[in-house]
Amino acid sequence: MKIPENLMYAKTDEWVKVEGNVATIGVSDYAQQQLSDIVFVEVNASAGDEVKKDAVFGTLESVKAAADVILPISGKVIEVNEDLSNTPEVVNSDPYGAAWLIKLEMSSPAELSGLLDAKAYTKFCEERSH
Repeated sequence: MKIPENLMYAKTDEWVKVEGNVATIGVSDYAQQQLSDIVFVEVNASAGDEVKKDAVFGTLESVKAAADVILPISGKVIEVNEDLSNTPEVVNSDPYGAAWLIKLEMSSPAELSGLLDAKAYTKFCEERSH
């Protein structure tokens, strides 16, 4: 299981990469492993939308299950990864790269303090696996 050090993580298995006031959000390697083969990705947001922390903003469907994707922070959507609708399997092969889901302009950067660093998220995933 890969958990990059430069990202922050939500207990709902989303990752956040912060660059200035822009947050890129995707799902973790742990999440995609739990779901197995992703066959459908839906993001229920568009550029310009104001979105709130803890809101469901999308769905991942696999051959095993469907899972909601939850916003770890609030902000204004600046971009949605439209490529995933045609290539949902990228979530399995490159969860921290090409499979990013959404980019936000953060409205409340203080919300980042509620996220886990890589070490804490690794421990959190290990605790759930036993």
